[in-house]
Amino acid sequence: MQSHYDYLIVGAGITSAVFAHEASKVGKSCLVIDRRSHVAGNIYTEEVEGINVHKYGAHIFHTSLRPVWEYVNRFAEFNNYVNSPMAVYKDELYNMPFNMNTFSKMWGVRTPAEARDIIEEQKAACAVHEPKNLEEQALSLVGRDVYEKLVKGYTEKQWGRDCAELPASIIKRLPVRFIYDNNYFNDRWQGIPIGGYTAMVERMLGDTEVLLDTEYRDFIAEHPGIADRVIYCGPIDEYFDYRLGALEYRSLRFESERVECDNWQGNAVVNYTEREVPYTRIIEHKHFEFGTQPVSIITREYPATWERGDEPYYPINDERNGALYAEYAKLAEQEGNVVFAGRLGGYKYYDMDKAIDAAFDVVKAELEVDLRA
Repeated sequence: MQSHYDYLIVGAGITSAVFAHEASKVGKSCLVIDRRSHVAGNIYTEEVEGINVHKYGAHIFHTSLRPVWEYVNRFAEFNNYVNSPMAVYKDELYNMPFNMNTFSKMWGVRTPAEARDIIEEQKAACAVHEPKNLEEQALSLVGRDVYEKLVKGYTEKQWGRDCAELPASIIKRLPVRFIYDNNYFNDRWQGIPIGGYTAMVERMLGDTEVLLDTEYRDFIAEHPGIADRVIYCGPIDEYFDYRLGALEYRSLRFESERVECDNWQGNAVVNYTEREVPYTRIIEHKHFEFGTQPVSIITREYPATWERGDEPYYPINDERNGALYAEYAKLAEQEGNVVFAGRLGGYKYYDMDKAIDAAFDVVKAELEVDLRA
């Protein structure tokens, strides 16, 4: 380790990897630290019996941002995986997102006109004109059948509260397609990096020094002034020692299992939409890369109440937390040599492509390099 760097980068996820790569290209010295024992943050994949296991939940790369797509392809070759999840409700199996395959199974219809008529009839029967909560919002968008079977239980598990107690703003829209198309995303490009996300992030980091199992607070206390600038991708409230209070998140718990068969559920992602089933989905990882291994690894994903010290996954962007974050953002502006970035630094949920695009902004502001040019 050197005695001094241009940049100390806190966190070894995708935002940090983009910045470290670009800073190194222009001759800046960087040190990346992370409290975990591995790089790649929540997109970390671990090889188990030849299968790249998504250790922190399924991550499917998708984007309509050409500069972002061209950028990630510098570091990985992407396969042609298309996300087409299934949903289980009691003994019924449905295609996601909501499309003609879903409606055909649910109501026995064949034409878009038949499906539209049923949805419009159910929406009218609900008579919701100004939705006051998530339940009313969903009913006003898709009607009762789709809501009861495919939205209600899953959403209540995810957020730990009844839909009638959740703000309508959580569901601004629900994608409804009147075509037979199970592709979950509308983006132009989609896929999984062949060989896993960890290898991609490692290529981005290149020769940048990385210290793992390292807490920022302890490290900076031992090495004050080690860098001219800090790119901080950890929780913004933790940086300020929670002096204004803790921002809230939803967390997740994962249970993985090796199964003695080559194809356990027939799909990478299967959602379980009943509230009585404690997990929200089961991932069979090999299907992300069309694996042919004789065994399989499955992971059940359980939503969890977040407490300080737990892994924060989903910011709860309600009015209280928004106001609290705004106060922390004011403190952040006074830090001078610290740039708060990424999902935790900005208290904002990002899809991977949006996280990379936001990292481009940091690169431009700090290094005067325009990665969209």
